[in-house]
Amino acid sequence: MIVVVSPAKSINSTIVRENLPSTVPNFAKKANAIAKELRMKSVDDLMALFGVSRALAELNFERYRLWHKTVENENALQSILAFNGEVYRGINVENWSVETIASSQDYIRILSGLYGLLNPLDLIQPYRLEMGTKWGPGEHTSLYSFWHKMVTEQLNRDIADSQGDKILINAASAEYFKVIDKKKLKFPVLTVDFRQEENGKLKNITVYTKKARGLMARFITEQKITKSTDLQAFDYEGYTFSAAHSLPDKWIYIR
Repeated sequence: MIVVVSPAKSINSTIVRENLPSTVPNFAKKANAIAKELRMKSVDDLMALFGVSRALAELNFERYRLWHKTVENENALQSILAFNGEVYRGINVENWSVETIASSQDYIRILSGLYGLLNPLDLIQPYRLEMGTKWGPGEHTSLYSFWHKMVTEQLNRDIADSQGDKILINAASAEYFKVIDKKKLKFPVLTVDFRQEENGKLKNITVYTKKARGLMARFITEQKITKSTDLQAFDYEGYTFSAAHSLPDKWIYIR
C-alpha cells in the first residue's frame, strides 16, 4: 500500500533531525535538467510563469541560480521535513521519532512538479514549481506530459514492492493526481476525501481537507496500515468514516 500526497509551496530550510537517513530522488537527473532550464529565465519571466510577486520570483531566481547538481545535507533536506503547508501540518513530522520518519519511506510518496515523485527521505533543494504550471521542459508543453509515464511506472514498481494490499491511496489534490496515468497504473486506486458538518450540511473546506490528507498519511504511517479496509478506522482529529456517503473507490470521512 502506498499513499500519495501533494507537496507544498512553502519550503523549510532550517529543520534538522540528527541521525536521520537520506536517499537520492529517483529522478534527480531530470530535476537537474528542469532546474537548468529555469535558471535561464529572468525574474520577470518567473513572475509571469509562477504568478507570484517580485519578491518570490527573486527568491526562486536565486534558488535556481545556485542550484547544485549533487545534493548533500548542507544544501538540501529530506522531503518529508522540507515541505511546509497544511498537508504537512497534518503529517506533523516534528513529533515523529527518527524511526517513524524512516518508516514513512514504506508508505508515503510525494508528487512534485520538479522531482516527479519523491520518497520521504529524498534530499531536495528549495524550489518552486507547481505541477499545473503552464510550461514544460524541452519539447513538452506541460509538466504533466513530461512526468506522466515516469511517475506512473515508478508508482507501479513501488506499489508492487509495498507491504500488504497492492493499492494506491489517493490523498493528493486533483492538480497533482492528474500526473498519474490511471490507465497505465497496474493497481486499483482508492481516493480519500473529507467533509466538515456545518449547520446540518456537509462542506468541503479546502484548508481542512488539505490537513486531513496529511492526517491520513500520518495515520497510515504511525499505525503501519497494510490493509485498505483498516483505513475505515481512521479517527484522527474527530473524523469518522461514512459508509453512507462513500463509493467503492472514494471513501468519505466526516467530522
